[in-house]
Amino acid sequence: MVTAQRSFEGVVALTDLPRLKVSLTDPEGECRFTLEFGRDDLGLAFVEVRADANLPLLCQRTLERYLHPVSVVQRLGLITDEAQESALPEGMEPLLLDEHGQLRGIDLVEDELILALPVVPINPDSTELQAEWPEEFVKEDKPNPFAALAALKDRKK
Repeated sequence: MVTAQRSFEGVVALTDLPRLKVSLTDPEGECRFTLEFGRDDLGLAFVEVRADANLPLLCQRTLERYLHPVSVVQRLGLITDEAQESALPEGMEPLLLDEHGQLRGIDLVEDELILALPVVPINPDSTELQAEWPEEFVKEDKPNPFAALAALKDRKK
């Protein structure tokens, strides 16, 4: 049985997320999030981060701006020492708290959005481009520069 002790909901503008902002084409938009703090059946403290946003990215296929939908749900086990990581259940990521046991909730939301960014952003609604090369770029059959060496090798046999 999991009991949530506290839950916080909010909306943050993408302009207020400086580490995420550098990966976006522009910082227009917002992210809705929920942070739920509680303890699981074993008494381990956790925070569950839920975030939903449409991130403006640059499609690497068309080089046009598109909105990439992101919906994140991540449960993080709150630990104060790295040795506690092994006690976390499978599927729960560790979150090492500072020496005072404090954390900034908005940083958790920003971290999860950064992790949700695609390595190569491609708009799923775009179509693959077919390149037609000008005649001067079409590779012509040229003589092999190593043909003379092959001929020398054949002579030795």
